[in-house]
Parts: sequence; structure tokens; C-alpha cells
Amino acid sequence: MKTLILDYLEATAARLPEKTAFSDAQSEMTFSQITKAARAVGSALCARVAPRSVVGFYMDKGVATAAGFLGAVYAGCAYSQLNLRHPAVRIRAILDTLACPVVITDHAHGAQLEAMDVPYEILYIEDLLEHTQDDAALARVRAQMLDVDPLYVNFTSGSTGTPKGVVVCHRSVIDFIGCFTEIFGITEKDVLANQAPIDFDVSVKDIYSGIMTGAEVAIIPTAYFTNPTKLMDFICEKNSTVLVWAVSALCFLTTMNAIEYRCPDKLRTIMFSGEVMPIKHLNKLRKLLPEVMYVNLYGPTEITCNCTYYIVDREFDLTQTLPIGVPFPNERILLLMEDGREAAPGETGELCVSGTAVAMGYYKDPERTAAVFTQNPLNSAYLEPIYRTGDLVRLEENGEMVYVSRKDFQIKHMGHRIELGEIETAISAVEGVSRACCVYLHDKGKILAFTCGSADKKAITDGLHDVLPAYMIPNIFMQVEEMPLNKNGKIDRNALTDLYKKAKEARRG
Repeated sequence: MKTLILDYLEATAARLPEKTAFSDAQSEMTFSQITKAARAVGSALCARVAPRSVVGFYMDKGVATAAGFLGAVYAGCAYSQLNLRHPAVRIRAILDTLACPVVITDHAHGAQLEAMDVPYEILYIEDLLEHTQDDAALARVRAQMLDVDPLYVNFTSGSTGTPKGVVVCHRSVIDFIGCFTEIFGITEKDVLANQAPIDFDVSVKDIYSGIMTGAEVAIIPTAYFTNPTKLMDFICEKNSTVLVWAVSALCFLTTMNAIEYRCPDKLRTIMFSGEVMPIKHLNKLRKLLPEVMYVNLYGPTEITCNCTYYIVDREFDLTQTLPIGVPFPNERILLLMEDGREAAPGETGELCVSGTAVAMGYYKDPERTAAVFTQNPLNSAYLEPIYRTGDLVRLEENGEMVYVSRKDFQIKHMGHRIELGEIETAISAVEGVSRACCVYLHDKGKILAFTCGSADKKAITDGLHDVLPAYMIPNIFMQVEEMPLNKNGKIDRNALTDLYKKAKEARRG
């Protein structure tokens, strides 16, 4: 019985030892090689880390990173990828939450990490890969591992200004990826061209689909997403067959006319997620690559990647929204109304998810875990945890579901889930700002920040660059004398949005 990700890795390595498992622009490893490399890393870590702790990684994505992740798992640990483009303050906050016993980096990024003066042991992947395997130590660790042990911790935005670490276990990934690969027919003959950063859960589908089926995972260098020529050359030369990408990355292809430069004629499936796919871009893709199957995937990090899928089966005009489709097997979807009942066809409710794919909560954050990982209110007979996504979804008469909006102030922007409260906290910390409020202009895909105080846009953005990643910095700023309040004494966001629209109309006039 396979209960751990390592069981699948070893089974595939035994079946396809010389098959390429992971490749990037400079290197590649077969399944036999990456298993050996991971066991070397795991052997080095066994003496330094306790099982079920979290190992941090501060390095760019690539074949060595994949070997490092699996090495942490061989040591009985979970891994957590740190985004190289995030400010040092955010990196430190994540490391402090994890209390990582070690942080693994490479020679290309070691000086950058050491400059942060992190109070954790720093190890270099180049050294770990050369470590001698300790089969006895690995066996001792393996004997006490369970399928509910954490596999990875991915951080998302947090409304209090502190990122939330979503804990996902082996069992959840095995359950989801088993369904995912079966539904979309992913096999050892496929090449998955990895676009997503490895701290983004979209990459989980690439990594573990490859490990479970024997497909090759071809890791695209991040820099190629500013160079459409290099990007298309990579995809074509790797004979890529499957893209599991963020919507924003696919829009880059259509905006830059990348497919007109070089057509990836081996592609058979394109899947996308992270935000609503603009119909204009989808229609262009379908015209350029008419034989490809297109799939809209929906679901937050907290339910192990995705909980619904929709295989595009018809034409959509520019005024329509793609359905999010139907649930994956072994995932129960509840659309709960405010009064606690389930939504009827034509009604809109909060999408909640039950099943093995539901994550284990937020790392060392019981309060925020308890707020959204709750008991199914429709089940009083036994424990049935659900995750409340905060997404409002409409149930159509034909059984399909359509995303409507957010219940709270969390948004999806440039492929990332963001808590507007985290941005507000950061703005409020800037000298000269007395109060801040952010709204999201869905029709424009832009974050709008309102501020009170003397600080101007430049002063605020200069301050934000030190604490927030670029995609969380507002696109538009507007100063107001005071924040309008609603009847409950809270900031009236609708009134602020109206104020912005009136100011915009006045400028036009």
C-alpha cells in the first residue's frame, strides 16, 4: 500500500529508472538519479532536523530544488519554498513562523540569504547532494512516517499583515493527484512544462503528476516569462504536451503573440487557474491551438490545489464568464447560504469543501485555522471538517457552478490570492499615513488604495517595496481627508469607490 509520496517516487524509479523525471534549461535528472539525490539530501538532514519540522528553501526553481524538496521529505519533514522576489522582512516573518531548523540555499543565492542575518542554520544544496547515503537513518525515519504528516507549507497573504502557512499532508496530495492525472490522462509519455513558482500551489500539480505517472516535468526558467522567444523555444524543444499554468501566464502568450512566433504543436491540454480567465484571451488561444483541450481549474491552496474543473466545451462571448465546473472525485462541494441551508439552482452561496483534499490548517495559527476550517453545519452526527473558501458561487440550472465574487476582502490579482488587509496594514505603517483602505477594481484588475495623511504616492510606494512583493503594491492611490463610515462605524468601501469614480469623471470633464 502506498501511503507516502516517497512510495510513488520509488515505484516510478523502479519502473522507469532511466526516464527523465525533471529538467530545466541547464540540467536534468532521471527518476533513478533524483531518487538517489533526494536520499543523499535526506541523509544529511536526518542528523540536523526532527521529523515533522519544516525545512525552508531559498533558491530558484530547478532540478536541484526538486531534489532538495524530496530530500526534506526523506528526512521526515515538510518543505517550504521562500520566494526570492519577496522583501527580506517578509522572508524573515515566514521563517520565524516556521522556526526552520535549517534553510537550504545554493551558491547563487547564499550571500543574499546570509545578508538577511537569519538566526537559522544555512545549508547549501550543492554540499547536500554530495552527502553519503545513510540507509539505516532513512529507514528509521521512514518507519514512523504517516500519510497525515505534512508534505509542504505554502504561504498565502494574511489580513493581519502576517502571511498564512497552509499545511498540506501526503494523503491530500496523493488523493488529489491520483484523480487529477486519471481525469486528464497524464501518463509517462507526457511532458509538463512548469510555469508556476514553486511556492505557488499550481506547481504541485506539475511536480506530483510527474512523480506519480512518470511524466517529465520541464521547469521553465522564470526569466523566460519576459522573453516570449525563449519561452516558446523551450516549450517546443522540450516537446511539451501539457500546460498547467496561471491565467496571467497564458495571457502573456496571447498578448505577446508568442504562439505566432512558434507553435507548440505537441500540446494536447492547457489548464489554467488562479483567477478568472478573460474570454478574449481564451478565444484567441482556441483559435491558434484548436485541437487542444482547455480546462478551467478552480480552488484555493487550502484544498490542495483545486476542487472543481470545467472542460471547455463551447464558445463564449466576451460578456460571459467561464463556469468553474463540477467537483473533482472525492471532494464534496457545499454552497452555503447565510441562513445555513444549501443554495438551490439559480442561487449564490459560499463555496465550502469537504474531503481528503482539505488542508490541515494554518501553521502555528489556531485562531485563523478555526475561523475557516470548521465543522460542516449540515452534519451533526460526526466530525466532518470543511474549508470555507469565502468565494461566492452561483449554482446554474444545469448543475455547473460560476464564480461570482469574494465574500470578504480577499482578492485574486495577477494569479495570487491577496488579503487587502495585509496591504492596508503595510500602508498604515508608512510614515505620514494616518489611515488606509484598499478596494479592488475588478473591471480593471487593479488595486486602489485610499489614504489619509501627508504621505504622497512616491513615499508610500517606496515604503511598500521594502515589505510587500510587487504584485501586492496598489496600482492607484487616492488621498482623502477622512474615511467615510457606514452605519456600523466601519469604513464604507462602496462610498470610497464612488468617490474615486466621481473624481475620475471630473478629470475627464
